[in-house]
Formats: sequence, structure tokens, C-alpha cells
Amino acid sequence: MAARDQVRASHILIKHQGSRRKASWKDPEGKIIMSTTRDAAVEQLRSIRADIVSGKANFEEVAARVSDCSSAKRGGDLGPFGRGQMQKPFEEGTYSLKVGEISDIVDTDSGAHIIKRTA
Repeated sequence: MAARDQVRASHILIKHQGSRRKASWKDPEGKIIMSTTRDAAVEQLRSIRADIVSGKANFEEVAARVSDCSSAKRGGDLGPFGRGQMQKPFEEGTYSLKVGEISDIVDTDSGAHIIKRTA
């Protein structure tokens, strides 16, 4: 796939009871994930997003602390990817953003996300 057809994004993932895999690097046994409702995950992400958009918080720093994805170690950076490489709602959410924009809540089988398009 040509680089021009690819995007790059970072994200913050909050897993919840409806997530397909109920464990993460920060909750290996899934105890917190199994007790987190989708609504609670969304509420947490909305609050995080508001803090980032207002300048109170830095996306990459929050991702490193909060995200249930292993990409947290890279500030949420997923690297470049093209169409068909991510779950469809995530892909559509990323491609709909302009570079530098942050999505609203995006739901996938993995959980609830906010996405920042970086390229």
C-alpha cells in the first residue's frame, strides 16, 4: 500500500464489560475491565477528551497512563496503517478526521476509543 493511502493515529482505549478481550497490560486479570460498563468507559473518555481539547491535558501523556492498549507505551501511537487493517469503525473514524483532530467516542469490539489523527 502506498504511503499516501495510509494514515497515522494515536488513540486512548478504555475496555469495558462488552470488550471482546477482557484483559490489558494494566489490568492483566481483567478485574477492572469486567466491572466497567460501556457507559462508564464513555463518560471517562468524554472527560479525558474535554481536558485534552481545553489544553488541561496532553493526549500522549494521558494515553500512556490510561489507555488499555499496549500502544500506551508509545503515547497511544499506532503507527501508519491503511484501509482494511483496523476494525471498520476505527478505520472510518480515523479517515474522517483531519490531521490534528480528535474524534468523539468510537466503539469497536475492543472497547471505547478516542482517536487523534497524526498524519
